[in-house]
Amino acid sequence: MTLDKKIIPFLRKKDFQLIKELDRGACGKTVLLYDEIINEYFVCKKYEPIYESLKEVFFKNFLQEIKLLHLVYHRNVVRVFNYYMYPNSTTGFVVMEYVQGFDILEYLTKTPENFNEVFFQTIEGFEHLEQNNILHRDIREKNIMVTTEGVVKIIDFGFGKEVEVKGDFDKSISLNWWCKTPDEFTNKIYDFRTEVYFVGKLFEKILIEKEVESFKYKALLGKMCQANPDNRISSFSEIKKEILSDKFEEVEFSYEELEVYRNFSGALFSLLSHIESGAKYFDDIDFVQMKLEELYKKVMLEEYLPDLPAVTRCFIDGAYSYFRKRNFYVFCIKDFIKLLRSCSKEKRNIILSNIHSRLDSVKRNDPDRSIKTGATDDEDEIPF
Repeated sequence: MTLDKKIIPFLRKKDFQLIKELDRGACGKTVLLYDEIINEYFVCKKYEPIYESLKEVFFKNFLQEIKLLHLVYHRNVVRVFNYYMYPNSTTGFVVMEYVQGFDILEYLTKTPENFNEVFFQTIEGFEHLEQNNILHRDIREKNIMVTTEGVVKIIDFGFGKEVEVKGDFDKSISLNWWCKTPDEFTNKIYDFRTEVYFVGKLFEKILIEKEVESFKYKALLGKMCQANPDNRISSFSEIKKEILSDKFEEVEFSYEELEVYRNFSGALFSLLSHIESGAKYFDDIDFVQMKLEELYKKVMLEEYLPDLPAVTRCFIDGAYSYFRKRNFYVFCIKDFIKLLRSCSKEKRNIILSNIHSRLDSVKRNDPDRSIKTGATDDEDEIPF
């Protein structure tokens, strides 16, 4: 038997303590489990639908939810740790992060002073889903949780969908929506602009019900809630840019901080010739910082970065072309990491947003032109 076909049996049974039942719905029930080995709590969802006639249909949704959760890793999206499937019995279990907290309405009722922060974190979570071509498609209060520490967690991807091809936005589900539906529903369309609409309407609803006066982004919220998609702000990335643009006016950077940023971003920009049109940016500043710190540990004794693509891989998820005869000083990475470590989350997000804007000015390239054929415009330019 060849290695790539060999089955690796994991026969060790994993035991958890059953603490309590948390919820029971049409598709099954969720329970709270405890792992005494690592001293952690987990939520386990069991697929056990009420209606036997829909067991096969809902099972496909259950499998889809597991698949989608394995595609994402973000602070504001619930994590999946393991799953156990029994296709012959049309049942299964998925073990997920335990979100100890409240749904978004309950949390903001208790702490209205955190409205702006919760709004921003929610946008960040949905931006990450958007970057990974994932539609949630069931945006409502109970599916956006906030932990006792104030961290937003988007949950329940039972109706989620991965957009596999451009234009794959058919409205293939029918739910009982809690607000007026957007105009694109008339044409049976549900796309990322639709997600923007429902997130906007959710915050608008909470804002009106709780009479929150301190919300800073009412004009932006108005752009999200436009019924006509042509008048609506087009994406969560655009929303985040507008928020960070407003925040930039309130946050001051010292001359030394600006110098470190400009040295690093300038060096990064100078490496790149083209970026493939389908490439994306990593949008989680904690992830980017972790990747940079891992890189620095490997090259800290060098004067120049020996592997130029290593630094671009910390920011770009996709293919690009770079100039192989450029130099990137290792001290630029060191100083940039020190800057990130010294900054608040707000300032770090502004820094990342500005780097993304800098990368936006690099030429976008059809992958067939250089990545697949190997053709380049310059003898020093090589595709990666």
